[in-house]
Amino acid sequence: MKNRLVDIVVVGAGASGLFLGAELKGRDFLILEKNSKVGSKMVISGGGKCNVTNASLKPKNYLGEQRFIRNIFKQFDQNRLLSWLDRRGLNLELRKDGKYFCKNSAKEIVDLLKREIDSKKILLQIEVKSIRKINSIFEIYTNRGTFRAKKLVIASGGLSFPKLGASSIGYDIALSFGHTIKTLNPALVGFTLQPSEFFFKSLSGISTEVNIKVGEKEIKGSLLFAHRGVTGLAILNTSLYWQKGKIEIDFIPNIDLNTLRNSKKNISNLLAPPNRMVKAFLVALEVEDKKATLLNSKDWERLENLKHYIFAPAGTFGYSKAEVTKGGVEILDIDSSNMESKKENGLYFLGEVLDITGELGGYNFQWAFSTAFVCAKAI
Repeated sequence: MKNRLVDIVVVGAGASGLFLGAELKGRDFLILEKNSKVGSKMVISGGGKCNVTNASLKPKNYLGEQRFIRNIFKQFDQNRLLSWLDRRGLNLELRKDGKYFCKNSAKEIVDLLKREIDSKKILLQIEVKSIRKINSIFEIYTNRGTFRAKKLVIASGGLSFPKLGASSIGYDIALSFGHTIKTLNPALVGFTLQPSEFFFKSLSGISTEVNIKVGEKEIKGSLLFAHRGVTGLAILNTSLYWQKGKIEIDFIPNIDLNTLRNSKKNISNLLAPPNRMVKAFLVALEVEDKKATLLNSKDWERLENLKHYIFAPAGTFGYSKAEVTKGGVEILDIDSSNMESKKENGLYFLGEVLDITGELGGYNFQWAFSTAFVCAKAI
């Protein structure tokens, strides 16, 4: 198999690589996968059920070039994906929040994609080291020899979950062909704490609903206090848009403090549960837990911090805990009609390796499938 010239070599057997392979029936191609199994990230995602897509799919759910995203979804959106899966016997479970999951386990969608591909076309434990193009042919140098292809598709993912074999190979290949890589960072990940927030650690395990402002973006959802810092849906989505500096958290989003001033109940009983969290914040804000009517103007001023808590994360939990990598191959150098490089004919980039990243909720798997479909249609 090595050194034989094939039409297409795909680097990576994750979501985008497998979907591309499923759409390339009848074509002469090989998928090279570093791991001993395909779809490793899909299998562990969504609590083992894989959040495949979302009923509400909009470019605003992504960090990246909005026009490019819109062009991709015009060609293949969540409805076309659901139809594609349904025709092959996979019906997903739609939850109240609009997220689609596999009914039993993520293995269902991984097995479906594997069935659509001739097993001889997926080569496992092949680690790509470097690529060179010689006389219009891509030479792919690996730990098990050299492969040759007329077209090369990079579907290798990002840097998140290094324990699953994540590596920088996709970015390295892009750089070798003159592409720009926008700054890479862990995303959809928890935040670590500055010393001023170390009291958060005493609240480990407590979850509460919050509103967060990060730049021009407002995010609603749960915040979970953890031993290392803060996580939860709202925090993970905030990390996508956070670069450095401060965010603003409303810890009592459904409460107007002015309506509480005449109450004879202790302030800790008037604010939203959980009570232990409220009491910890009262201590940190130096507000005595007493009847609301007994609080002075300084107390009420300090309580406003619960509505507008300014928090500067020390950093993130890193790639080992990150769902995805933000940043990647510069979109301006990719053709949205076929996912081909504008710098090198026959070179294509799919999914997470690109500088477009979605929020939690199935958006990143949808992006992987959509870019793969667009590429397959073209080649």
